[in-house]
Amino acid sequence: MEKKKHAHQHEHKHEAHAPEEGAELAPSASDAERIKELEEALSAKGLEAANNWDKYLRERADLENYRKRVQKEKEEILKYGNENFLLEILPALDNLERAVAHAADDDQSPVLQGVKITLSMFVSTLKRFGVTPLEAAPGTPFDPTYHQAMSQVETADQEPNTVVAELQKGYLLNERLLRPAMVTVATAPKG
Repeated sequence: MEKKKHAHQHEHKHEAHAPEEGAELAPSASDAERIKELEEALSAKGLEAANNWDKYLRERADLENYRKRVQKEKEEILKYGNENFLLEILPALDNLERAVAHAADDDQSPVLQGVKITLSMFVSTLKRFGVTPLEAAPGTPFDPTYHQAMSQVETADQEPNTVVAELQKGYLLNERLLRPAMVTVATAPKG
């Protein structure tokens, strides 16, 4: 009998907690507030995650731009890094050219031959490093980007604003101006 009583009490316990069939569980006011708080917290975290993703993408883009900039600077250094050195060497090249130009045409001395060979080697070495001479022959239009006017000469023999004479050769380093050509420029005669 004791067992029956105990089993009967057990059934009543389940009945008290079991909802009736078809009845829905209604959240209490405190549960509704808690759900609202959790939804707001979830929304805030979603917004924070979106902001962090945006920051990540921006930082990633900045890093990629930095890498490209560093690569470009590296290429520039390799291409133009020896510019100062080359500018210091050009006067020696000028002097070798002057020596050859002032030698007599029939001079076949070993010294002159040695200077010509040295000049030729010098020019070919500079070419390998991207140094090329500028065009500044007489009659060439004057271009202030590449030519430095040292003087002007009135002449009817050439068009105004053209090169009359090249006083010093100009050079390009990988298609960029290394040293402008120093020239005399023609002007129209007065009268």
